[in-house]
Amino acid sequence: MSGIRKTSSAYGVPFFPHQRMPVINIDDLTDKDKLKMEVEQLKKEVKLERELVSKMCEEIKTYIEGQSGEDPLVKGIPEDKNPFKEKGGCIIA
Repeated sequence: MSGIRKTSSAYGVPFFPHQRMPVINIDDLTDKDKLKMEVEQLKKEVKLERELVSKMCEEIKTYIEGQSGEDPLVKGIPEDKNPFKEKGGCIIA
């Protein structure tokens, strides 16, 4: 069974934040169940649309450059809109 990839413990169960995910101990599953899980995962992965990394890098770079004018980490936060600006000074008497 060295070819079996480990999958998430709640495989195949949709996750909703208000619900707790069921815990499945992978070691308690039979070899057949592990293989079923792997086949199901591979079926999901084969349906994913894939793109070339070189193409996606260019698109991400273009997006980041287009948004940089609005990015507070690049241009900074105006003093009048900074919620973390100190409201008053400290006076030691």
